[in-house]
Amino acid sequence: MQTEFNTIAIVGKFMRESAVQLMRKDLVDLSQHLKAKKIEVLFESNTASHAKIEDFKTMPLDEIGQKADLVVVMGGDGTMLSTARALKNSGIPLVGINRGRFGFLTDLRAEEMLESVDAILAGEHQTESRMVLSASVIRGGKTILENHAVNDIVLKSELRLIELEVMVDGKFIHKLRADGLILSTPTGTTAYSLSAGGPILHPDVEAIALVPICPHTLSNRPLAVNGNAKVDIVVVQVGHAAISFDGQSQLDLLQGDRIKVERAEESVTLLHPRDYCYYEMLRNKLHLG
Repeated sequence: MQTEFNTIAIVGKFMRESAVQLMRKDLVDLSQHLKAKKIEVLFESNTASHAKIEDFKTMPLDEIGQKADLVVVMGGDGTMLSTARALKNSGIPLVGINRGRFGFLTDLRAEEMLESVDAILAGEHQTESRMVLSASVIRGGKTILENHAVNDIVLKSELRLIELEVMVDGKFIHKLRADGLILSTPTGTTAYSLSAGGPILHPDVEAIALVPICPHTLSNRPLAVNGNAKVDIVVVQVGHAAISFDGQSQLDLLQGDRIKVERAEESVTLLHPRDYCYYEMLRNKLHLG
């Protein structure tokens, strides 16, 4: 079989050793299947270590982008998000095999993974680009943190309301008093944003959703702005609050902090099966209708 993917990296849900052990057979089956097709297989180092796989080359996640043509992610959406952020500068396409709960981003069924991977290797796939958000936290005139998110950036207070001033492209939108604020990519609108009452945005819609979390004034509603907009947020009052990126890293916020959010130059490329349909996925995952 001729394929454009000569070197394939495999990443498993390495954050939990028990999860990697449960999927060890699938990891071995997939790697042996690819090896039989004369494809060079790389394993992410932690995945190989926890799954006790010793027959293949291993490499740290942040170095895989220098070697692989395709990355297969086995796990849930969280594993896909962390992998996508780590490889955002590489442009390498990602394929997800669902071993999590919802699987909005990991859409290949584990029971059919070999057939599905073969179809993708044969060129029977859809290519999709997903936008990424970039954020800077400025404190006392100095940038103290820069980070990225594929799903969402969340400013949230643990105990008391947080008060924020929100501006888009230099224009004042409102002063928000709420438990927090979610800034979501279209990808992230089926995650925390949806639970907070935000809209579902199709991945082709280039927009950023601003979704209040339990606002003090019920007239503060979700707002979608242009994907190229620059969002500025000032922390006016705060108890104990933090900013998080895809729910996987965070920084405590202080009064006077300024957060600048905009679309990142990088994007994430996903490969889906030829018959993939976003709306069908929504029906299946969210039981629409």
